[in-house]
Amino acid sequence: MKIVKNALAFVGLLSLCGLFIFALQDAPTDENFEKKLINDYNVYALQIPENLDFAGEPMPLKNPDIHERMDRELLVNTYWQSNGLLMFKRAKKYFPIIEPILAKHGVPDDFKYLAVIESGLTNAVSPAGARGVWQIMKATGRENGLEINDNVDERYHLEKATEVACKYLKKSKERLGSWTLAAAAYNAGNAGVARRLREQNVTDYYDLLLGEETGRYMFRIVALKEILSHPAKYGFNFRDKDLYKNIPTFKVEVDTAVTDFSKFAQDFNINYKILKLHNPWLREPHLNNKSRKLYHIEIPKEGYYQ
Repeated sequence: MKIVKNALAFVGLLSLCGLFIFALQDAPTDENFEKKLINDYNVYALQIPENLDFAGEPMPLKNPDIHERMDRELLVNTYWQSNGLLMFKRAKKYFPIIEPILAKHGVPDDFKYLAVIESGLTNAVSPAGARGVWQIMKATGRENGLEINDNVDERYHLEKATEVACKYLKKSKERLGSWTLAAAAYNAGNAGVARRLREQNVTDYYDLLLGEETGRYMFRIVALKEILSHPAKYGFNFRDKDLYKNIPTFKVEVDTAVTDFSKFAQDFNINYKILKLHNPWLREPHLNNKSRKLYHIEIPKEGYYQ
């Protein structure tokens, strides 16, 4: 009887081990996703990768100060889970628009993560007056050819704003000598970064003593790059269908005034809200266009808003 009990216990133990191994190997599916969501929450200290870089420029992680600051941003962005998942969802929608524009201008692909920390890939508005995904100030936008007024604000036009960001970053790289400093200057300004380098007699971002925001800036970018590039490593579980998709559109050319965008939208079987979602740079319910400028208005293809 004792032998039978021991045998049964051994079989039970093998079964439990098998179930445990199966659970470890089981990828998120529709059937087990909710169960994992409830039961898989743990908090861990993170291992910082031995090598991290921005635009091919290495981060000096052997420096204990740099190591601790990188650890902070990885922890903050890993365990701010709701925000992290939103970044994965939005990146799927907006990175395919941003990436080819960066490539066209010869700006490293890593700068898409700068847009993530600037705005969370939303049309944000800062207290200082910056607007859009790239958080462009009015003067900078106008200097680089964007139309900005009460009627039209092209800082909210993702493609055009990305073009402006590329121009600014290339000028910063030329002036300051590295892509890391160019990224920092996007936050603190070219003159501000150049002055700090001169005052402190250093040539590298990681040797500068900076204020809180600019001092965290590159670490936040690299942290988001690392996490968004390796979701499973940092505990993010999702399916492709959980991510946001870009709605296909076609362009309608307009070179006259539009007196009522609500009626304009109805001509394409959509409403004013949907028109604005795809054209956030149109700031008023009408278009003045006294100069008869040619605009391209995005209209979603049929079947996506039913």
